[in-house]
Formats: sequence, C-alpha cells, structure tokens
Amino acid sequence: MTTPETPDSTRTAGAASATARVAGPITGAYAVGHKPRSPWPALWALVIGFFMILVDTTIVSVANPAIKAALDPDTNNLDNVVWVTSAYLLAYAVPLLITGRLGDRFGPKNIYLIGLTVFTLASLWCGLSGTLEMLIIARAVQGLGAALMTPQTMAVITRTFPPNRRGAAMGLWGATAGVATLVGPLAGGLLVDGFGWEWIFFINIPVGVVAFVLAWVLVPKLETHPHRFDIVGVVLSAVGLFLIVFGLQEGEKYDWAPWVWAMIAGGVAVMALFIWTQARTKNEPLVPLPLFRDRNFSVSNLGIAIVGFTVTSMSLPLMFFIQLARGLTPTQSALLLIPMAVLSGVGAPFAGRLLDRTDPRFLLVPGLLMVAGSLFWYSSLMNVDTPIWMFLLPSALMGIGNAGMWGPLATTATRNLPPRQAGAGAGIYNTTRTIGSVIGSASIAAFMQARLEANLPGASDASGGFGEGTLPPFVIDGFSQAMAQAILLPAAVMLVGVVVVLFLRRPKTTSTEDWQAANAAAESE
Repeated sequence: MTTPETPDSTRTAGAASATARVAGPITGAYAVGHKPRSPWPALWALVIGFFMILVDTTIVSVANPAIKAALDPDTNNLDNVVWVTSAYLLAYAVPLLITGRLGDRFGPKNIYLIGLTVFTLASLWCGLSGTLEMLIIARAVQGLGAALMTPQTMAVITRTFPPNRRGAAMGLWGATAGVATLVGPLAGGLLVDGFGWEWIFFINIPVGVVAFVLAWVLVPKLETHPHRFDIVGVVLSAVGLFLIVFGLQEGEKYDWAPWVWAMIAGGVAVMALFIWTQARTKNEPLVPLPLFRDRNFSVSNLGIAIVGFTVTSMSLPLMFFIQLARGLTPTQSALLLIPMAVLSGVGAPFAGRLLDRTDPRFLLVPGLLMVAGSLFWYSSLMNVDTPIWMFLLPSALMGIGNAGMWGPLATTATRNLPPRQAGAGAGIYNTTRTIGSVIGSASIAAFMQARLEANLPGASDASGGFGEGTLPPFVIDGFSQAMAQAILLPAAVMLVGVVVVLFLRRPKTTSTEDWQAANAAAESE
C-alpha cells in the first residue's frame, strides 16, 4: 500500500496511518510523496547533530581555563569567562518555544537543516574570535542554531515511535548524551593541549557537514500543520528570561546593587505577564497551557529543569579545581570523566527498554539519588591531599545515575503528546531544561565568586588572575575549599529533583494499533 499523492492533508494522514498498520510500528503523518518507513535511520541521523551540540557544551567546560588565560588573563573575576557558556544557553533557551512551533509549521527536517547550518557556521566564527566579547557573541549565534535543531529530534521521535516503544528511542537519545560527555572532555583536552582552544570549535565544521548530508538523505518529511505565531509571547518570554539571567549572572560582580535586584524582579514580573497572556490568548499561544494538564508532562518538565541546573553548574567548580588547584591538563582532567560517560552510554539503552515496561519512578528516583550522592562525594574529595584516582569513583556513580535520568524523563514527558503539538511539547520541554541550565550557570558563577571571597578575601581585587596552570601554594587551600563548597549547590538542587519525580504516575499502556488510530484521528482534525 502506498500513500496517495493528494493535496488533501486529511486523506494523506489517513493513508499514512493505514500504511503504518501494515508496515509495523511506524507512523506519524508523512508529507506527500514520502512513504512511511523505519524511523531508526532517521533518528540516527538526527542524533549526530544532537551529539555535536552536547559535545560542544562539554568541550567548552574543559576549555574555560584556557579561554580565560588567552582572552581574559588580567582579572580574577570568573564571571567573565562563564558568559561564554551563559550566552550560548541564553540564546538557546529563549527561542526554543518558537522553534518547536516552526518544526510543526514548516517540517522538522527543514528547520533542523537550517539550524545545523547556523550552528556550523557559528562554530567557525567562534574559532576565529580574537576577543572574549566576540567569542561570547559568536556563542550566542551558536545557541540560536542549537535552538532550531533540538526540538526537532524529540518531535520526530514523538511522531514516529509509538508510546510503548518510545523508551528504546529515548534510550538512544540518552545514550547520545552519555557518549558526548566522554567525547567532549577528551576531545576538548586533546585539542586544547595540542592545537589551542580555537580547535574545540573548528572540529564542529566537518561533523556539521556530515550531519547535514545524512539528515538530508535519511530524515523523511513529515506532514506540516498551520500554526499562528504568538509574537507577543515570544517578546515577553525573551525579555523576561534575559532580565532574570543577566541579573543573576552580574549580581556578584556589582555587589548585588539595588538595580540588580530590580532587574531580576522585573524579569519575574514579565514572565508572570507572559503566563497570563498565554492563558488568555484565544488563537494559538506560544505555550499551549492545556498540555500541562497532563501531570507527567508537568512534573517531567520541572524535573528536567532541575537536571539542567545540576549538570551545567557542577562542571565549573570541578574543572577549575582539577586544573587550577591540582595542576592537571585539560586532557588529564577529562580522563577522570571516562567512567561517567561510559556507564551512562552503556546503561541508557537498557534503561530505555526497561522504561517501556515499568513505572518511571523506579528508574528516576535511584538515578537522581546517585547523581546527588556523587556530587556530595566529589565535594568531600576536593582537597590537595586526595589521590587523583579517587575522583574516578564518584564519576562512575554519576554515570549509572545518568542512565536512569535523561531518557526516562524525556519519554515520560512526551508519552501523551498529541501529534499536532509534538513540536510545541518538545519546545517546552527543551526550554525548561535550558532555562534550568542558564540559571544553573548564572547561579554557580555567583556562588563560586561568593565562596572565593569567603575563603580568599580580596581575591577578586588582587593583581594577576586565575589563568592556566597551578595556583600559587598560598591560595590553593582556600581555592579548593571554595570549589568544594560551590559544588554542594547542584548537589542540594538534585535532592529537590528526587522529591519532584516522586509525584509522577505510571503511564497507561497504549498499544501500537491504538496509538496509530489516535494519530490518524488527530491528523484528520
């Protein structure tokens, strides 16, 4: 059976769904002329781009000391170099809601390819940057490209995999994060040590080209849906997020002056106005609030925001301690993360298959507890007397925890999404994750600076700077204590996440046939 080529979207959707019943667990509304086929090759093609985004984030965390030494060597304020991460995350978070809608409107394949092009060209710009300010601007453009790409991967999974087999697909999605965690720091260390920090961005260019070709060939065109774009919502969310994040990031630098608190309060007020307008919008709001009536969708979004906060904020104090207090090179410090990456990558697919048959809380509660425990363990080890090899142990524990965290949250969030809202739901989910990451990055910068001031009074005003290499002996103890205290912040936040996921419910079992029939009915509306 083939899909009739007709401009009538209703007949196309119905035919696509009928074909899926014959072909197996393959569905989603394919565009005219694109027959349903196995979704796995398309998913493999898409995760290459997703992999590149994650590698780029972890590479930068390892290279931060080298970037600071090259582009900002004359200050002791760590906030400046943290903006290399924060600018990327801010530009990534703000447009995610609209880029999810763009995927529904113009097709996830088209938007993904545009985002991949922007990301790859921005990587070239990052590598050519000669000042910290230029690098921060280029990283913001990179974030925009990533925002165009990310929701499309989840939308394709949601529209082509039935709920009772989505765990395996999300397991691959989670395994990608684990492997990227390994490749990023290792590649970053090798590139920084051997060629310079610029090459952590140049390496994206050949990967981006390969990812573009594979996505062009393997990712099918899915049926599009007309959506109106909520411009007021886009503007309000952008302004609100910017005010909050900028205030958090710069607060410590300006001694939490009244205008900083006014900026944060203004951002909160704007976000409240944004939510109010979304509730009153009669056409199509940027954020379809009815999606939050699904308890698991709401709880999963809160959970992934906490995970984003924790994962982003933990890397900065850990890498600064390992490289500056213990004198390890970027490559050597990255080797300490191997157990985490390997165990996460190996365990995620198994967790995904298990999730298709069990309550998500059975994976998420122990997963988040292990991540929190590993961070408390790291804190206890962050002193000059700890043998370096002992840092491999909490890394291994974190890897096991990661396997039960990323995929299960994403699967639970997207399980009941209607096809027409797949892009919007993916956009919301990735927005909340990235908002958590942005707040985590800003918060850890302020908290690290506060702990440095408490343990090394006057450090920010001293001549010289925290650049590459081992610190002078008389400041190592104070610096180590500051970083050990700073990593307790993401540890405590992760414990909150454990409590949050307890409110999840076990999803109802939906057969492939029932899901296909529901898809066909929804697409014909």
